Amino acid sequence: MSRSGPVLVVTMKDDPTADLVIRELHGREVPVVRLDSGDFPATLAFAAYVTPDGIEGSLTTPTRTADLTGIRSLYYRRPSGFAFPHLSGHDARFALTQARYGLGGVIASLPGCLYVNHPHRIGDAEFKPSGLAAAVTSGFDVPATLVTSDPGAARTFIKDHCGPVIYKPLSTPLYRIGGVSCTVEVKTVTADEIDDRVSGTAHLFQHLVPKSADVRVTVIGDRVFAVRIESALLDWRTDYEQLVYSVVQPPPHITASLFRYLSLFGLVFGAFDFAIDHSGGWWFLECNPSGQWAWLEPETGLPMVAAMADLLERKCA
Repeated sequence: MSRSGPVLVVTMKDDPTADLVIRELHGREVPVVRLDSGDFPATLAFAAYVTPDGIEGSLTTPTRTADLTGIRSLYYRRPSGFAFPHLSGHDARFALTQARYGLGGVIASLPGCLYVNHPHRIGDAEFKPSGLAAAVTSGFDVPATLVTSDPGAARTFIKDHCGPVIYKPLSTPLYRIGGVSCTVEVKTVTADEIDDRVSGTAHLFQHLVPKSADVRVTVIGDRVFAVRIESALLDWRTDYEQLVYSVVQPPPHITASLFRYLSLFGLVFGAFDFAIDHSGGWWFLECNPSGQWAWLEPETGLPMVAAMADLLERKCA
């Protein structure tokens, strides 16, 4: 269905990827309304009515007002989250939950809107165990994996594998040390390193694929962009300066599995990571439903920003 209304972009203020897409849409004279959930209620207001035809009403930022029935697509990236610093204790918790289920529920219920991606589907797909299970169902090869809080199970898993085993965080929240943003790195682990601290929370252990390279595959609507990443790093995201990029074509069975995976979660965008073994086999590592991708365009010349703008403009809808 073609629409002439705006594209709604929901993301934090500092989002270079969203900036590129918005600039492309502006160049096409496609209207855009950008907001961050952290703007509510200070500079963001809404009035939504539940009618026999669905949600109706308006959403107002300092520079735009959008008719909720006319939103052509919603690009849900990385909003900062609701915050009520002027409140404390029970009042802040109450206000936050009302905002999440109120404004959040309205944004998730826009009639006739194309979501890239729907925030509820993003939430589903961000659970790593769910993603790995869906990868198996989709036909990908997945390294042997254990998710556990049992130190004994972790030791046995590591000992049972003749090759190295790595530890991965199940989610990657950022933290700061000395003012520098940090995250938990992927690292190899031995059975001797496992102690009772494992029982304190959930952990993911996975067989390390002996790899010749990594591949980042970005699916935008019906378009697939695959980039081979050469490095000597266990986790290539720890040092972008060492990376060498080249465009590749996924094998047909991998392409088919990509779309099966996205369909299982109801997604139209995904950033997939694969390890390529020395025999050329593709091993699924993860799919980020809100992953970064725009830095690959200047490195490869792939028209990824235009593809995302096409999708949001609904040229193919």
